[in-house]
Amino acid sequence: MLESCEKGTGDITSFVEYILKCQASAVDKAEEHLSSTLAKTRFWDSIHQLAFNERQIKIINRILDGFEGKLTADKRAKITKCSHATALRDITDLIAKGVLEKDGSGGRSAGYQLRSRNMTM
Repeated sequence: MLESCEKGTGDITSFVEYILKCQASAVDKAEEHLSSTLAKTRFWDSIHQLAFNERQIKIINRILDGFEGKLTADKRAKITKCSHATALRDITDLIAKGVLEKDGSGGRSAGYQLRSRNMTM
């Protein structure tokens, strides 16, 4: 953009507009990141009295960071590098603590999501 201004008439209006658009985009991305961080903080504040193991913390953070797709016990086992049985025990504990809930599907392909009452985002 700057090069085209130098080789043209010397009018830098288009260059200034370009810089302002870049700045506006950076501000928008910063606001989005800050909003996400604050939402995550509010969530953890809402459940701070509960105890979690490292695997549970990892999976909760993964969900809060925007886990794509359906979270199943198998995927959870792969993410936290544990057995399916351990993943299921962790999920059952998170459900009992009111942090997770089933997404409506059942059986071996049951999916899990954060309980909406905990989502103060």
